[in-house]
Amino acid sequence: MSERVIDPSRIAVFTGMFDPLTLGHLDVIRRGRQLFERLVVGVGVNPNKAALFTLEERVTLAREVVAEYDNVDVQAFQGLAVVYVRKIGARVILRGVRTLSDMEYEFGMTLTNARLDPHVETVFLMADGEYSHVSSSLIKQIARHGEPEQLARFVPASLVEPILMKMRKNLSE
Repeated sequence: MSERVIDPSRIAVFTGMFDPLTLGHLDVIRRGRQLFERLVVGVGVNPNKAALFTLEERVTLAREVVAEYDNVDVQAFQGLAVVYVRKIGARVILRGVRTLSDMEYEFGMTLTNARLDPHVETVFLMADGEYSHVSSSLIKQIARHGEPEQLARFVPASLVEPILMKMRKNLSE
């Protein structure tokens, strides 16, 4: 029996550092997986940001969080997101937008991506109001100074301990 081929316009790639993956990210993943036949979470590298977790650790943690979703895959990538999207046979970049400043940044990226590859479309999902203020910087601050149950309000439960362990390790170094 041959494997069914999915139309590239029905495959979306949700790119980001996911350092760490938050409930806001998970909200976009849940909603995105319902809009597309296949959703790839592309865990990338931003050379301008210091990551808490290594690329491999971020991929492993993200895979654990989305394991229950049969149409979601997690992959590491480096380089331009638009190039990665085409390389894996997709034609849609999925982005979550939290604030107006996010929209300004994403607008510029979308125009740039369209110039680099006019066949790749960008689709935006507005963040749920409950998560619109959540950022990785906020997560790291809560992990550094808050309690585990406070952190669990913003990240998947399975990530609370790995985040706290990594923060403790970094503080002791």
